Amino acid sequence: MPNYSLADAVFEAACAQFPTPFHLYDERGIRATARRLNKAFAWNPDFREYFAVKALPTPAILRILGEEGCGLDCASDTELRLAEACGFSGDAIMFSANDVPPEEFARARALGATVNLDDITHIEELRQNGGIPETICLRFNPGGHFRVGNAIMGDPGDAKYGMTRPQLSEALATLKREGVRRFGLHAFLSSNTTDPNYYPALARLLFQTGRDLVAETGLTLAFVNLSGGIGVPYRPGEPEANIEAIGEGVRLAYEEELTARGIAGVALKTELGRYMTAPHGWLTTHITHEKNIHKHYLGLDASACDLMRPAMYGAYHHITVVGREQLPHDRQVDVTGSLCENNDKFAVDRLLPPAEIGDILVIHDTGAHGLSMGYNYNGKLRCKEVLLREGGGFTLIRRAETPRDYFATLDVDPVWLRLDQEP
Repeated sequence: MPNYSLADAVFEAACAQFPTPFHLYDERGIRATARRLNKAFAWNPDFREYFAVKALPTPAILRILGEEGCGLDCASDTELRLAEACGFSGDAIMFSANDVPPEEFARARALGATVNLDDITHIEELRQNGGIPETICLRFNPGGHFRVGNAIMGDPGDAKYGMTRPQLSEALATLKREGVRRFGLHAFLSSNTTDPNYYPALARLLFQTGRDLVAETGLTLAFVNLSGGIGVPYRPGEPEANIEAIGEGVRLAYEEELTARGIAGVALKTELGRYMTAPHGWLTTHITHEKNIHKHYLGLDASACDLMRPAMYGAYHHITVVGREQLPHDRQVDVTGSLCENNDKFAVDRLLPPAEIGDILVIHDTGAHGLSMGYNYNGKLRCKEVLLREGGGFTLIRRAETPRDYFATLDVDPVWLRLDQEP
């Protein structure tokens, strides 16, 4: 079984109230994860998690995280607007610029967001679109391979993000002339790792780099943003990230690289998405078809439009058949959606218990990068989102798309589409 799940009765009750498919999220689990993270880094008084909006851009979830003290990490105009609509502003927003149009800098500055510059050329764009703030963040790309011991954790040299080390010095020299007094450093060098050594090693690199930049420029190192990268165990039995050990490892690096060298008051930030919400979401579906040709297929009422990670990356998501998990897993099947694409498969050659049309099938760990990556290929309409409330009961927090939504941006006469006669 997965490392984190809900009882079968919960999925049955949800399906009795809402037609499938839908993503179901657990409020209690999300709050517990946020509290666990905050406790692990409570030794740093100004620690703050900036939830990566791209992972799950649903207002009900963003507000829950806001109630737990989290800010938001935004990367587009729409995400900035969403953050504002959900009550976030000022230093509760981190704007991670990545090849953005100039007007997005202006919106970020108008909201008072902390701007994280991805490239040295962005300095002039920011100056002309909202102006240079006194506190700014720079994204660092050290190049090559990022290693922890002998293990390669990531390949920043192949990543499009961030500035080189010489560019950091040049950028801060320019920014100082523009009135910057404090700076932050940010880097994302590994993805979806549960290795407890990743964050401490990344923190040490950023602490050392920030310390050197302070000596070079005379500016104040205001914060270090460890970004994301802490992953979740998608496969049953895999170890989960020990956030307490990770927090302690970062604390030791902080003491050795900053405190012991007379640098105090540096705040820590994170931008986790997957870790915060992925284990607390499930794509809940029904089996609608069964096909036996050269292989055995189970067809669902969901498709890659609702969860594209398996089709896009070949990513593993655990699958359970509600009410049948105690039976032998001796049926090898491909679990598919209805797109006219052969990669529309949630699982290939997966061993499942005997299942039949009408059974509830649950795809696990879809609380991040699930519906947010959805699309409308084949004219498919994205599914709804449902929240399991902390005190019990379900709430619809995003309705399913309708044909009217699909045609809203098209230049066609709605009379001929008979949209007012939808079933």
